[in-house]
Amino acid sequence: MSDRDGKVAEVTATTDVNRIEAPITWKAYFMVAFAAFGGIYFGYDSGYINGVKGMPYFIHQQTGKPYPPPNPTDEENAAFALEAWRDSLITSILSAGTFFGAIIAGDIADFIGRRMTIIAGCTVFMIGVILQTASAGLGLLVAGRLIAGFGVGFVSAIIILYMSECSPRKIRGAVVAGYQFAITIGLLLAACVDYGTQDRMDTGSYRIPIAIQMLWALLLGGGIAFLPDSPRYFVKRGKLDKAANSLSRLRGQPVSSDFVQNELAEIVANHEYELQVVPQSSYWSSWANCFKGSLRKPSSNLRRTILGTSMQMMQQWTGVNFIFYFGTTFFNQLGTIDNPFLISLITTLVNVCSTPISFWTIERFGRRPLLIWGALGMLICEFLVAIMGTVDGDNPATVRAMIAFICIYIFFFASTWGPGAWVVIGEIFPLPIRSRGVGLSTASNWLWNCIITVITPYLVNEDKAFLQAKVFFLWGALCTACFVYAYLLVPETKGLSLEQVDKMLEETTPRTSSRWVPHTTFAAELGMTEKGTLAPEIVQEVERKGSVV
Repeated sequence: MSDRDGKVAEVTATTDVNRIEAPITWKAYFMVAFAAFGGIYFGYDSGYINGVKGMPYFIHQQTGKPYPPPNPTDEENAAFALEAWRDSLITSILSAGTFFGAIIAGDIADFIGRRMTIIAGCTVFMIGVILQTASAGLGLLVAGRLIAGFGVGFVSAIIILYMSECSPRKIRGAVVAGYQFAITIGLLLAACVDYGTQDRMDTGSYRIPIAIQMLWALLLGGGIAFLPDSPRYFVKRGKLDKAANSLSRLRGQPVSSDFVQNELAEIVANHEYELQVVPQSSYWSSWANCFKGSLRKPSSNLRRTILGTSMQMMQQWTGVNFIFYFGTTFFNQLGTIDNPFLISLITTLVNVCSTPISFWTIERFGRRPLLIWGALGMLICEFLVAIMGTVDGDNPATVRAMIAFICIYIFFFASTWGPGAWVVIGEIFPLPIRSRGVGLSTASNWLWNCIITVITPYLVNEDKAFLQAKVFFLWGALCTACFVYAYLLVPETKGLSLEQVDKMLEETTPRTSSRWVPHTTFAAELGMTEKGTLAPEIVQEVERKGSVV
């Protein structure tokens, strides 16, 4: 297959749309599923701060406020809390770091590879964790969370990219959904650790939850070092021999296998096709290509970039992170709950138990129906919580009903929008802009995460707007927007290879996309020889262009 210079001499291609990928093996499944482990430290890092901010020792250390007396009044409990500005800064600074980290990660992943970018992200993250663990005041804690945020930004963007590019098409949705499941596991572990250390009256109360994060980074960075890099990354760089070896490992087939050859031919042909549609000539033009094309055309790069970034914005608009970041504070404000930490733990457990449902539903019913019906379920629950809390919020029975509907709302999020948004952004971008498109989409998630964490304390804190349950009117209205958005703009990508998604977006609209069926291959369209191999000029052109990326 390769000549003496390491260049690929020929690649066997196919016109059969059903033979562009090897059958799934358990080895292939576990190799790509391990990458989902990255969600644990993303989830843990997002979740531990919710409990830490409510710990008496941490509040006393950060603010200097005296501890409440035994059997404190509601007013005394409410007064013993972080100020809104301090609460907002500590929570949101991580998202600021992840925003910039996700944008930078797209470029780094194209130069050093998906796998090495993930390892670099783990290293940066651990530096931030060390600073946070050593902190005894606001300054070092904030600096550590900012640096850790860069690492989380690297990993949260490139893990999605890596899994989407390496996973077999029939289980790609389930594998990426596993990333969201790992996030929920991380949130649960954080809640458990917070629950176990909340009553400590020393620095161990917050240092233990912080320091444990290093374990997740070590496991992910160390484990992924033994996995192959993305074959699509190697094609983008023009290293087709390495792409073939990577596919061979991922699919459990020899390099000479027709399945490996056919899949490689399809990736190569699709990449050359996309470069013909939107040529790349320089670093800045490659960034500009993310925003080229007509807004009215579903397959244009501009439309895809807007879809990816707005999809992640909408996921944040569901309001679920209000529960995971500020749930302890909110439940404490309800006044009839003895242990808000325990309620926060329960909501996190609901999140964990509900997410695995998506492993089956996202491949059985598709991405689009899950997002539409999930948004509908969430908006109904949120408006019910808002109405009950506003009309009869002082009644313990009403508060219990509110908590029940909050749990149902979390169920809808965890089984639909939680994994669904990540799955879609990993599938909709063409290879020439995929790393940057996924990076921009992930950055959008963190930008809106940051915005929400900045403004939420001013909406719910007693010394500010103090909306209490009325804040769910806001989340319900935003979920209504998510429902309309999913119906009008989200395409169906179930069961298609990443290359077939490109063709589907060219030939359909979001509302007709679920009926689209693959009818040809890119290899057949761009040219095959009589021997059934991809036209050699296509192979040579991809190898040549890859050398200047």
